[in-house]
Amino acid sequence: MLFDETKEAVLIDAGCITDTEKLTLKRFIDENDLTLKRLINTHLHLDHQFGNKFVTDTFGLLPEANQQDEFLLANVVAQAKSFGFSVEEEAQPLGKYINEGDEIKFGNCSLKAIHVPGHSPGSLAFYSEKEGVVFAGDVLFRNSIGRTDLPYGDYATLILSITKKLLPLPDSTVVYCGHGPSTTIGSEKNSNPYL
Repeated sequence: MLFDETKEAVLIDAGCITDTEKLTLKRFIDENDLTLKRLINTHLHLDHQFGNKFVTDTFGLLPEANQQDEFLLANVVAQAKSFGFSVEEEAQPLGKYINEGDEIKFGNCSLKAIHVPGHSPGSLAFYSEKEGVVFAGDVLFRNSIGRTDLPYGDYATLILSITKKLLPLPDSTVVYCGHGPSTTIGSEKNSNPYL
């Protein structure tokens, strides 16, 4: 959840599967008097799209993602079962596509969409030059990279995405990863064994 002094907010990857997680999200929004403007996804693997339907039902916002990941919305109940999740409702359809270079504006802030395929075909990172941060989803982790063994993942494409799209960002850019601790572009240039 990102927001500024205007109280306008954007939610990246709701990721809520349990009722407790959903209520925690709603309580945070309510208690901080936030106006949720956009629900955006870095990609549409199950763990990142969980909660989209709850946000749509609760706040009236449809999720947004890159069109190349839309196929991942099919058969969510069966997909979830194969990974050991118990899910009873199908995925929330997208309301809008996000493409390379699109700007996501909220309050006085702006995020630029960067298409970084490889973990999934439609993986996106969201970059704020002003704040010096990038939200990398499951593309880049501290001393690691996203997995490429899932359907339509591709190792060579992922490495190319990272080296051509993320590593050129300033070394001081803080990388907020889809899982695990944050890092910086400079640190990953110097110590990531995959790059």
